[in-house]
Amino acid sequence: MTSLFTGYQPLPGTYDEAFTADGAPHPEFRRVLDALGKLTPDEFARAQALAEKALLNQGVTFSVYADNRGTEKIFPFCLIPRLIAADDFARLERALQQRLRALGAFLDDVYGEQKILAAGVIPKELVLGAAGYQPTLRGVKPPGGVRIHISGIDLIRDPDGSWRVLEDNLRTPSGVSYVVENRVISKRVFPRVLDQARVHRVDHYPTRLAEMLRSVSPVAADDTTAVVLTPGPYNSAYFEHSFLARTMGLELVQAPDLFVDGDMVYVKTTRGPRRVHVIYRRTDEAFLDPDAFRPDSVLGVRGLMRAYAAGNVALANAPGNGVADDKAVCAFVPDMIEYYLGEEPLLAQVQTYVCARPDDAAYVVDHLGELVVKAVDEAGGYGMLMGPQSTAAQRDEFRARILAEPRKYIAQPRIELSTCPTWIGDSKTVGPRRVDLRPYILTSREGPWILPGGLTRVALVEGSYVVNSSQGGGSKDTWVLKGASS
Repeated sequence: MTSLFTGYQPLPGTYDEAFTADGAPHPEFRRVLDALGKLTPDEFARAQALAEKALLNQGVTFSVYADNRGTEKIFPFCLIPRLIAADDFARLERALQQRLRALGAFLDDVYGEQKILAAGVIPKELVLGAAGYQPTLRGVKPPGGVRIHISGIDLIRDPDGSWRVLEDNLRTPSGVSYVVENRVISKRVFPRVLDQARVHRVDHYPTRLAEMLRSVSPVAADDTTAVVLTPGPYNSAYFEHSFLARTMGLELVQAPDLFVDGDMVYVKTTRGPRRVHVIYRRTDEAFLDPDAFRPDSVLGVRGLMRAYAAGNVALANAPGNGVADDKAVCAFVPDMIEYYLGEEPLLAQVQTYVCARPDDAAYVVDHLGELVVKAVDEAGGYGMLMGPQSTAAQRDEFRARILAEPRKYIAQPRIELSTCPTWIGDSKTVGPRRVDLRPYILTSREGPWILPGGLTRVALVEGSYVVNSSQGGGSKDTWVLKGASS
C-alpha cells in the first residue's frame, strides 16, 4: 500500500526540514514522520479537506487589496507540519533574545542621544533619512520602557541548515492568529500524533500577550484598561485583530470609539467614558493621529500622540519603530549587537547590499540577474525583483529605479530556502516546497519571550521562492518538539 511519503525526494542543493538528502527522516523526527507516513494519500486527502472546511467555517481569512479591496480569502493551509527539534529551537531562542535586546537599545539610542550615529557605527544619513524615522519622537520615552512589544523576525535556513535572518518586523507584525488556529486544526485531525510527538503548546499566546500589554501600563496591571485598535473590517488582517481581542478578553475598538481629553485617552462605553492605559494598535502609525502624522487620516485619534508623549498611554508597538526594520538599517543589526551588548551575533543574516552605498549600488545594477532586489519600506512581496527569474525589461526597470533613488533599495543573493514536505492536492502527492519561519517575540519589562512555534509560510507554487500569502503562499503548523527533560 502506498504511504504518504512514498517517492518523496528533497530538492537538490536545499536543506529539507524533514528528510535527509538520501530520503531518510531526520533522526529526531522519525517517530512523527513514521506516524504521518502510515496514512495513504486518499486518507490524507480526506483529512486535508476536513481541515480546509474547518478553516472556512471558522472564518480564518485574509484580504488581498489587489484583488478587489476587502475581498476575503481562506488562508491556504497544508496539514503536514513543519518540525523543529528542541535543541535547535533553544539555540534560536537565545539568538532572537539577543537580537531583540540590541534592536531595543538601538531604538532607545536613535530617539535619544544617538551615540551609535556619533560613533560612526551606522551611517547617520542612512538612519535619519529612513522613511520610518520620526524626528518629532526624539526625546519621547515610551511608558514601561519598551518599544518593541511584539515582533516577528523572518528566518530562512540556508543549504547547510543554518538559520539566517531575512528581515525584521517591528511595527505591526501579523500572522500569529494563524499559528494558533493552525494548531487547533492539527489537534482536531491528528490528536494522537500530536500527543506522541510531545509538541510545545501555542494556545497560550493571547494570555501572554495580554500580560505583556498590562506590564507596560502607566498604572498598576490590575487597574489597567487595554484595547485593540483596528482600522476596521476592510483591513487585510482584520480577522487577526478580532481574534486576538476576543481571545485576550479585550475590547476591539476603532478610532471613533476613542477620544483624548486632558492628555488622557478614553473609550466610549454605555456607562460613560472609561480611561484607556494601553493600546495594542494595528493601525499604521501614519494614520494614528491626524495632529501628529497624516492630517487627512480618518483612522486615527486626534491628540493620541500628545497623550503618549505625556506618558499616559502605552502604544504597542511604539511609533517610530519603522526605522529599525528598514531593510537597509537591518543590514547593520550585527554591528548593533556588538556595539550595545559587546557580544558576537548568535544569528547570521542574509548578505545584504545597501544601495545607498555607491559601491554596493554599482555591484547591484551590474548583477541584477543574480540578486533579489527589495524596496526598503515595502512588505508582503511587493516592490521586489526576483533577479534569476526576471525578464530583461524588468531588470531595466529596476536598474533605472535604483540609479534614480538608491536609498530606497537593497539587494540580497537568492538563497536556496529550505524545503518541507507539502501536500499537492491536484495529484494527491507530497512534494518539496520552500518555506520560511516567522517566530513571534513578546517583550515586556522583564525582557523578550519567544513563542515556541511560529508561522511557517510555504510557497505552494512549484519552483517559487515567494511565500507571502498575498503572492500565493500558504502556511503550516510549526511543531517545536519538547526536549527529554520537558
